[in-house]
Amino acid sequence: MGRALLDTPRDVAPPADTPPVRRATVVAVGTATKAAPAPREPFDWRGLGARVLPPLGGVALLIAVWALATQKSASFPTPLATFDAAVKLFSDPFYSNGPNDQGIGWNILFSLQRVGLGFGLAALVGIPLGFIIGRFTLFNRMLSPLISVLKPVSPLAWLPIGLLVFKSANPAAIWTIFICSIWPMVINTAVGVQKVPEDYLNVARVLKLSEWKIATRILLPSVMPYMLTGVRLSVGTAWLVIVAAEMLTGGVGIGFWVWDEWNNLNVAHIIIAIFVIGAVGLLLEWSLLAVARRFDYS
Repeated sequence: MGRALLDTPRDVAPPADTPPVRRATVVAVGTATKAAPAPREPFDWRGLGARVLPPLGGVALLIAVWALATQKSASFPTPLATFDAAVKLFSDPFYSNGPNDQGIGWNILFSLQRVGLGFGLAALVGIPLGFIIGRFTLFNRMLSPLISVLKPVSPLAWLPIGLLVFKSANPAAIWTIFICSIWPMVINTAVGVQKVPEDYLNVARVLKLSEWKIATRILLPSVMPYMLTGVRLSVGTAWLVIVAAEMLTGGVGIGFWVWDEWNNLNVAHIIIAIFVIGAVGLLLEWSLLAVARRFDYS
């Protein structure tokens, strides 16, 4: 008995009378039950080509048309000359030779800072205002006509108001971004609140939930896709407005940089700035689309 407990299975010899055929059967069964590796799926080269080649074809078409249109032009730079200027420009994007001569990197950062402040203030005011307009009929009837009148006003019309009130260019530019980017958030949030099924609100009345719990537990999850659509539209508007505002207010910023390069008749740098403005706006759009997909419950 004591030997049987202390010996490991490897130390225990098989009984002498065990037939060899039986041991072979055990080995064969063990081999058959071992899981076979799953076959690796081939890489989808066709799908990758369908996603990558069309955009590259569009860019190649643009460059080809650009090259053909400028091959005999002395005033408009060719794609190759613009590329050479971009290489020199981005070799040192953060140089600083005083307040009126700074690298393109500093100008982009200053513009993003203004957009962040103006857009952030618009979100702080616009989203709660959209909840109020969508939730209460009295506020909807009171504020909807004002929004309809103020929404189509050009950013350039709001800028003098900001200069008059704040007596400074930087807060005036932030004010212009705020007032132009607030409307998509207000309207989309209000529409989202109005789309919430009435049954949900009836249950809230039966349970006698407070207005805060109705807003946070019922309205906010339902309104989130609408609200994020408004946020996405607003950030695009803010990035559009900052270029026009900085052209007029001066200082440091991508809009002022474009205007300064125009005064220097440096068309290649203006074209580079257009591509940079488009690329930054596209990155902002993609980042907010990723957030919107995260909260899409459809």
